[in-house]
Amino acid sequence: MKNILLAVVAVCALQACQPKETLPDTLPMKVAKAYGIENFDKINSIAYTWNVQRDSVNVLSRDWKWNIKDSTVYYSGDDTTFTYSLTAETLPEKDGAFVNDKYWFMMPFQLAWDTGYTFETEENVASPIKSTNSTKLTILYSAGEAKAPGMGYTPGDAYDLYLDENNKILEWTFRRGNGIEGRTWTWENEEKFGGITLAKDHMGAEGRRFIWFTDIKVD
Repeated sequence: MKNILLAVVAVCALQACQPKETLPDTLPMKVAKAYGIENFDKINSIAYTWNVQRDSVNVLSRDWKWNIKDSTVYYSGDDTTFTYSLTAETLPEKDGAFVNDKYWFMMPFQLAWDTGYTFETEENVASPIKSTNSTKLTILYSAGEAKAPGMGYTPGDAYDLYLDENNKILEWTFRRGNGIEGRTWTWENEEKFGGITLAKDHMGAEGRRFIWFTDIKVD
């Protein structure tokens, strides 16, 4: 995985979430509901800047606007600016960055949109960074050929989500290829935007902010 694409995952249903009445009563769906998935059909677009602290001085930023209703994505970064359609036969290389950044921002909703994963739960688990008592929800994406239909960019990856009593994410661990070892970050500084809740900061084990979101606009 390249330096910044730390969380590009397997299956991404980009265009719609399931209707409210069809969401099953599973723990992944409870997480999605805790963040407002049932209000997502009222949203037309989400714009934000994804920021990552690459080293002690350099920050990389990417601007996105996901026009949900017409399935287009606007991208702006240091290299270029353009808009593309998610329904196009061939997607640009930057779509991998869009998927990566969207998982950091909207993972709770991906649990409702994605279909290519299995999950396991474990109660009374200490979270890796802050040792908070939590419910551990492990999400394992299906393995297969990368970029094949339904497989996304890095199939076979796993996430351990550490949840509080309200089914909100306290911390998550990304494990490439479902490996034993992974890296953990917090989910914090939540704010409500147009009926959905988004976590704006991800802190590392050393207490420094690693990835964060600014210029958020939900219409």
